[in-house]
Amino acid sequence: MTFYKYHGTGNDFILLDDRNEDFPAAEHQYIARLCHRRFGIGADGLILLRNCADYDFQMLYYNADGHPGSLCGNGGRCTVAFARHLGFIGHKATFRAADGAHEALVEADGTVRLRMHDVAAAEPIGAAGAGDVFLDTGSPHVVRFLPAGSAALADVDVVTEGRAMRNYRPHGTNVNFAEAPGSSTQPWFVRTYERGVEDETLSCGTGVTAVALAAAGRGAASPLRLRTPGWELEVAFERHPDGYFTNVWLSGPAVLVFEGKL
Repeated sequence: MTFYKYHGTGNDFILLDDRNEDFPAAEHQYIARLCHRRFGIGADGLILLRNCADYDFQMLYYNADGHPGSLCGNGGRCTVAFARHLGFIGHKATFRAADGAHEALVEADGTVRLRMHDVAAAEPIGAAGAGDVFLDTGSPHVVRFLPAGSAALADVDVVTEGRAMRNYRPHGTNVNFAEAPGSSTQPWFVRTYERGVEDETLSCGTGVTAVALAAAGRGAASPLRLRTPGWELEVAFERHPDGYFTNVWLSGPAVLVFEGKL
């Protein structure tokens, strides 16, 4: 089989055109080996593109540990770019992912915009005033904002601190650390520990979405620019008076790196 390597702001994936359903998706150890950065291709996850009635395609996402994952925002954007590369979609697409149906747009400059599902208001975690919140943006996310005057986010041990919080939910959760910008012209800075990868990734689409929506509760306005170690993403949204969010869009680049043979 031919595989394609894509990345969305450093969040990298192995993509396969599996419309004939030839790939052994039940062999989780095989998927984990393909994602291994020493003994395989190397990726944060593997994505199968399959046919889907009433939609342009279906996206099946597997974490780097080889097991099925929940929605991957950057992976969804990369799958849209992949479908366009294969030539069976134009500038618009609809597809099904782990959390249901999505629509996407491909801009002239290659930016891929993905519409997320509506998101409930942020749920406070721990003692009153602690500041940590939980949101489900298609994948579960804890968001921790660095207190004003604390050490820079660049110095945070994301792996150790993220691992300590990743079991906040029974099936695990991703953990995001966010730093407010110094001025309105600068982006928010975000670093993410991802379950399934069990490490920090260079970017997480559902994670920056969670941070953007949590930041709205602190007065941030849509659209919001967010910088990850892998580059910048944008999140646009509408916040309702009772706290939930609609018309949520995640936007950024989705880049073909190389292709090869399994």
